[in-house]
Amino acid sequence: MKIYGWRIGFVCLLLGLLLTGCGSDTAVTQTNEMQGTITVSGAWALYPMMVRWSEEFQAIYPDVEFNISAGGAGKGMADALSNAVDIGMVSRAIYPEEEANGAFWVSVTKDAVFLTLNAQNPVAEALRQQGISRETLVGIFITGEVTTWGQVIGQPDVTDPIHVYTRSDAAGAPATWAEYLGKKQEDLLGVGVYGDPGLLDAVIKDPLGIGYNNLNYAFDMDSGLPVAGAWVPPLDVNENGRADAAELYDSKEQAIQAVLDGTYPSPPARELNLVTNGQPTGLVQAFLTWILNDGQAYLEESGYVALSAERVTAELQKLD
Repeated sequence: MKIYGWRIGFVCLLLGLLLTGCGSDTAVTQTNEMQGTITVSGAWALYPMMVRWSEEFQAIYPDVEFNISAGGAGKGMADALSNAVDIGMVSRAIYPEEEANGAFWVSVTKDAVFLTLNAQNPVAEALRQQGISRETLVGIFITGEVTTWGQVIGQPDVTDPIHVYTRSDAAGAPATWAEYLGKKQEDLLGVGVYGDPGLLDAVIKDPLGIGYNNLNYAFDMDSGLPVAGAWVPPLDVNENGRADAAELYDSKEQAIQAVLDGTYPSPPARELNLVTNGQPTGLVQAFLTWILNDGQAYLEESGYVALSAERVTAELQKLD
């Protein structure tokens, strides 16, 4: 009986060593298979997060290279569907006709588009007290009936003109902002400026300017405050004629909290998506799966809003 027991122990030990060795070989094999280049283009809103994700993924799989460029959600969708890139970053809802043309997508995070003004706006003090209503914004960006800052605050003696800026490129931010106002991007009035950084720069250079920007462009990444020279005014969401505490967006933290608790309307809050031409496979599928698993841990510190656990599970199931 003792010999039999010894043999059993020896066999178990041998099997344990073999299994351990197999596990190591498998890990090495999987790591070695993670190689190649992933190309990405599209939404400015997702660009900073995609760069962060790529860096973290490369730290695990150093043989994977990335080529990432921003250029607007429209470019991301077009590039993905034409196979010019592996992944398109799209910061708006996916249209039925895009799905019909082969667009496969997963939502990976949330953010929002915020109104941006120059920090030296002549009626900033009044705006901080009363906020800006959606109706007023429709008059500024859609109908053109609101043309002075005095009209915005109900003081006709203030005749400073409103200088409206919008995006010249097909992108998620203007599409989402227009949707909030009940229209489409092509209906937005204003001087067209390319890209999120360009639009913000135009407003910063013009004390009478008004525009809109993605969360991570309106607020400074380091301080969490609005970018120097810019101001994010309160929206009078409940239209009670005053800016309530929940409608103030003086910091990125406040802005994110408003998106999280739903006090900031959706739109212009929205989900951000990654698009491929058809169901992804291989390296691209592995990267998207990683984003929805380990990659979610980097969202908050990067200024993005995480999806609910239920939504993440649903998106992962789409990748199976």
